[in-house]
Amino acid sequence: MPAGARPPDPVSSKPPPSDNGLFRPHPLLRGGHRQTLLAYLLRRRLRWPHPAEDLVVDTDDGARLLLRATWQPGPREDRPALVLVHGLGGSDSSAYVLSTGALAFARGWHVVRMNMRGSGDGEELCPLLYNAGLDGDLLAVLEAVAGLVPRVAVVGFSLGANLTLLAAGRQHQRLPRALEAVVAVSPPLDLSACADTLERRDNRLYQRYFMRMLGEAYRRRHRRRPDLFPPDREAGLVTVREYDDRITAPFGGYDGAADYYARSSAGPHLASIALRTLVLSAADDPMIPVRSVEPWPTAPSVRREVTTTGGHVGFVGRSSAPGWFWAPERALDFLESRG
Repeated sequence: MPAGARPPDPVSSKPPPSDNGLFRPHPLLRGGHRQTLLAYLLRRRLRWPHPAEDLVVDTDDGARLLLRATWQPGPREDRPALVLVHGLGGSDSSAYVLSTGALAFARGWHVVRMNMRGSGDGEELCPLLYNAGLDGDLLAVLEAVAGLVPRVAVVGFSLGANLTLLAAGRQHQRLPRALEAVVAVSPPLDLSACADTLERRDNRLYQRYFMRMLGEAYRRRHRRRPDLFPPDREAGLVTVREYDDRITAPFGGYDGAADYYARSSAGPHLASIALRTLVLSAADDPMIPVRSVEPWPTAPSVRREVTTTGGHVGFVGRSSAPGWFWAPERALDFLESRG
């Protein structure tokens, strides 16, 4: 399917594999908004408990990316490395990254927490804006990590999940041989549909949060590099689509938000993925309509699991991962399996 194509009619599409009842939270924890907001409340105090080494990766277009790597003791080649990719407004210290990384480290993985360009402490290295289509950035990170360990896997979250799938599909011929499998948690496979969904009245809380965060990020960049980022470009914007049209798209080389969404959505590329891949979504995700997740044709190597509840990167339930986060267990079980 060509980039930018819309998904086929879900009525006529083959239904995706279900979660087979794997995620069964307490009945009082069910519901998309409840799962999403509880995830924030339960995990907001998480901190990274292990020493970390800062690694800097240069991309082909001159950006510099900050990685935080925590290595298992002993010979580095004896263990696989898990690269974690955050979502919109996140960083290597995002709670879902910390929870997943903590469980992965406890299960014997090296953990590499990626900052997208200009994110977190990486803003000191690179003031540029990231976007959902920068799969070359992830490719550069994977090549760097593959130069340090013989086995690599990736777990991406939300926007980072889209980026992970985009790289796995669109860049499949360039992926390092060390990359064995990927997991995408709550990926926005159709960015335009997700931008529309954020504009619903019941999603005003999330829209305001993202716009406040994006506006602050743009103002920081203007203060740091006024030669690159003109003043007040973010002024008056109230939706993510407006922000993407006025800021993300022109600074990313796209012809407006529609062009950005069409060229950066991972859905059309699921059929090109050759790696073992798990796409984990929730039917009640308030930001990602399930109709934008289910219909895309997939390669045989791609397993799609849509849970009945879980919210957006919520999946709040009993788990050995910190913060009552079930998704890391499912992701690591998948990555460690041979099926």
